[in-house]
Amino acid sequence: MTDRIDLFRTRVPGLAFGGDYNPEQWPREVWSDDHRLMKEAGVNLVSVGIFSWAMVEPEPGRFDFGWFDEVMDGLAAAGVSACLATMTASPPPWMAELHPETLPMRADGTRLWPGGRQQYCPSSPVYRRYAARLVEQIGRRYRDHPALALWHIGNEYGVHVSTCYCDTSTEAFRSWLQHRYGTLDALNDAWSTTFWSQRYGDWQQILPPRIAPTFPNPAQQIDFLRFSSDELLACYRMERDTLREIAPHVPATTNLLGVWKPVDFFSWASELDIVSHDSYPDPADPNSHIEAAFGYDLMRSLRQGQPWLVMEQAPSAVNWRQRNSPKPPGVMRLWSWQAIAQGADSVLFFQWRQSRGGAEKYHSGMVPHGGEHTRTFQEIRDLGSELARVPSLAGTRVTAEVAVVMDWSSWWGLELDSHPSSGLRQMDANLAHYAPLFGAGVTTDVVHPTADLSGYRLVVVPNLYMADEAAARNLVEYVRAGGHLLMSFFSGIVDECDRVHLGGYPAPFRELLGLHVEEFWPLPEAGEVGIRLGDRAGAGSMWSEKIILESAQRVGEFTSGDLAGEPAITRHRFGDGVAWYLGTRPDPSTMRALVHQVLVASGVEPVLPGRPDGVQAVVRRAPDGREFLILLNHTSDSVELDLPVPMTDELTAGGAFADTVTLAPRRVAVLRRA
Repeated sequence: MTDRIDLFRTRVPGLAFGGDYNPEQWPREVWSDDHRLMKEAGVNLVSVGIFSWAMVEPEPGRFDFGWFDEVMDGLAAAGVSACLATMTASPPPWMAELHPETLPMRADGTRLWPGGRQQYCPSSPVYRRYAARLVEQIGRRYRDHPALALWHIGNEYGVHVSTCYCDTSTEAFRSWLQHRYGTLDALNDAWSTTFWSQRYGDWQQILPPRIAPTFPNPAQQIDFLRFSSDELLACYRMERDTLREIAPHVPATTNLLGVWKPVDFFSWASELDIVSHDSYPDPADPNSHIEAAFGYDLMRSLRQGQPWLVMEQAPSAVNWRQRNSPKPPGVMRLWSWQAIAQGADSVLFFQWRQSRGGAEKYHSGMVPHGGEHTRTFQEIRDLGSELARVPSLAGTRVTAEVAVVMDWSSWWGLELDSHPSSGLRQMDANLAHYAPLFGAGVTTDVVHPTADLSGYRLVVVPNLYMADEAAARNLVEYVRAGGHLLMSFFSGIVDECDRVHLGGYPAPFRELLGLHVEEFWPLPEAGEVGIRLGDRAGAGSMWSEKIILESAQRVGEFTSGDLAGEPAITRHRFGDGVAWYLGTRPDPSTMRALVHQVLVASGVEPVLPGRPDGVQAVVRRAPDGREFLILLNHTSDSVELDLPVPMTDELTAGGAFADTVTLAPRRVAVLRRA
């Protein structure tokens, strides 16, 4: 794998800059203008061919790569490398005409038809056969092309079709279950089929969780989501393995979309040579950079700190929200540098040239409809120039002393129906705990519950509804060995088959936390309950519960409602470590005060002490010890910061060293020591 990464580093030695390039949308006379503008903007990498299947295979088995040869040759001549797509993200209309069985089906039996994109059943052997043939053609034709730096496999897997309920998927689901459980007896036990007379006597009786009269079996639903993520991964692996056999020296990736519920990123991470990410924070949301930051920390953590790639972001407005706000001046640059600060080695956009027609014609492009004499292109050009000034940032890494725990199966289980509250949402819980860490200026990883936690001073568990034996043991032993842990309500409730852990909630963590929960007390929609943390009065939302202390210490209590006077927040010494527990979701101010208390107790300090709210500070380090301190001002005010040692800003001319730095609103500094 190292050799494959080395090829990418050779072709793109510094930070990568560019975007999705779709020349098939434009006449050839535009292509030379593209090359001129790419050079002017400092573009060194483009994703190309993502939706080109219908153009290179206009009829089944008849390939026309002549025009695409011109595209690849033109990029090479312009000094631009290619992240070459396998073109399989959207099949041509002829596939649906010849093989309607490849079209996906919803849970209610509705077929999805051509006319958009991704109209294929992930389990379809017919789709996979045609895709494999195309990928082999692409691999053999371009494996030694001078522009090729990276394979781009598929595109945003699961973004439109994450599950399919057709007969083909049904057979594949049965095979997946047979491999997972071995026998029907084991499956019946795992799915608790003695409930509601659901016991299966033959594999052929098992279906996907199609529309049923009432709540479908929860274990069946979770397994179907596991299966669906695995089927998408199987499509990726098939293409990746085909290319690896043809061109073993070329690395492969696919663009993971945001923090996408249908696709288990942790199970995919080891299959990617480089993690790639599509990020679309909303300019109209003043806190969207915090949600984006969570995704960036997750991307960095998927391969244990390896630098990752921003494969897509918007130069300005998108087209798919109800209201599509543009990025105000300076925001595109600020958010691009935010990704770099949090470990990215690229800034790529969707797309290079704004489309004239089609569903995404109002999605911004690096070259807008108005051409090169626009604010957007001028900002793009300026950013490309800046990124070129710091090639030595590429390959440096970010390290963290704090980790937030997240698990996809638990996410799927948490948000099923027939629970104490329908308001529980995994990402809401994640961000409620992550935001105060981000606000405190603490660098944070996002990890699986079975990850090695020994390097972290503090581990935060916003919600781990589903905890199997390995996950529970890992967290317990982390604290026993001296770690600090902060866990919130409705964690450790069920096993991997959605069966309740008996012995008092949360049974796997009862000894660790020094308490048990006698009864859940979810709050009404928009309801609150008074809480007190020390001498601080606050409010809790979403949830409350009757906590029975065993050996834990009361840190906060409920001050109103049916549980007034009962514990709400606890602390417990366990082994050589400490475990904190929240029986509600404190308001942001109280949560921030609690997180500060926990950070101090665990010995975690901010990257830059004294940094005002809204200023982000992250350190990237090289193997030889070189450090870059990246500062980002997310506020609308100018700020002056004291530096720990004299440093110089790599983005400004002159190179003078100073012990303070002034950041105007939405500005960035990339600092290094003398």
